[in-house]
Amino acid sequence: MKSPLSLSSVMSFIYLACLALFIAAPMLVIVVFSFDANRFPTLPWGGFSIEWHKAALNDPMIIAALRNSAIVGFGTATLATILGFCAAYLDYRYHFFGKRAMMIAVAIPPAVPVAILGMAMLAFLSRTPIFGSPTAIIVSHTVIASSFAMALIRLRLTELGPDLEQAAWNLGASRAQAIRLIVLPFCRPSIMAAFFLSAAVSFDEFMVAWFVGGVHETLPVRILNMLQGQVNPKINAIGTVVLAISLTLVLIAQRLARTGKETR
Repeated sequence: MKSPLSLSSVMSFIYLACLALFIAAPMLVIVVFSFDANRFPTLPWGGFSIEWHKAALNDPMIIAALRNSAIVGFGTATLATILGFCAAYLDYRYHFFGKRAMMIAVAIPPAVPVAILGMAMLAFLSRTPIFGSPTAIIVSHTVIASSFAMALIRLRLTELGPDLEQAAWNLGASRAQAIRLIVLPFCRPSIMAAFFLSAAVSFDEFMVAWFVGGVHETLPVRILNMLQGQVNPKINAIGTVVLAISLTLVLIAQRLARTGKETR
């Protein structure tokens, strides 16, 4: 028989619900006004309309920015996941001089203000042929996203028994075969979660992309440039699309990470 909810439990639930509503309120406002028939986001609401979504989808600059975001997001997710796995496995399996410094170097980028990181990337990449291209954005976003990928995969590796690989080695498997047949299948949920989370990090980021992307705008950068001009009702429509894609990627990553915990 279930015990009745205590007053403290009810109050905690109400507090968490209010906190979640407070955090989500700005995003909900963007979504609501993206379907407002009024040109300017004002009350009272002018009625339901998808006019601004249609206008955004018919804007070639927005479509180009969306395409760039998809390319950059996929490239970033792929590289960040590979580098994140390599860093996580090195931390898990090996002990070597400079290991702590390497782990700190991987963990630092998300803690650095994006404006400073963007200027650093600008100073470095401006001396290379890739500056002002989607490749420059991918490289910069990979620096940020690799930390998240490594953290997810390293957390999964803590649950891998240290004797499994050694048993495979004793049975004649090479180190590469042990990684391919034991480590990678065990880490598959976290690797996939790291991929989607890295894509979400890349898709949301705008400051570094604005510094190093040149004329190749991602969708957040396109929003930033539109905000510098007159008020445009298409901004709310684009914001709704960005929010939907980001939430979808994060929820998929969360679900995959949870699947890994359930199957251990």
